[in-house]
Amino acid sequence: MGLLGVDWAWMAWTWQTAVFFGVIAMLLGVMTTLAIRWPETPRLGALRIPTTRGDRLFVSLLGTAFINLLWLGIVGPDLYWALLLSLLCVVAIFRWV
Repeated sequence: MGLLGVDWAWMAWTWQTAVFFGVIAMLLGVMTTLAIRWPETPRLGALRIPTTRGDRLFVSLLGTAFINLLWLGIVGPDLYWALLLSLLCVVAIFRWV
């Protein structure tokens, strides 16, 4: 048994998994801080629907997941180029969507 009496062995907890969840938690903290410090109004972007920073973060996380899954299925496990493509996609989403 581990923390809080839960058996955590059901998942392969590696340092990569910890980094992934740590980055997601950090992003949520940054977005919350930005929303408190500089509230925003939704803006119209390329999708022609009003989006906020949180909406763009969600869309970029989904896009990154799909890019990496497609890369794994088509190219293979070398994900460095998929990471670069994902970062470019995130920048484009936050800039134009």
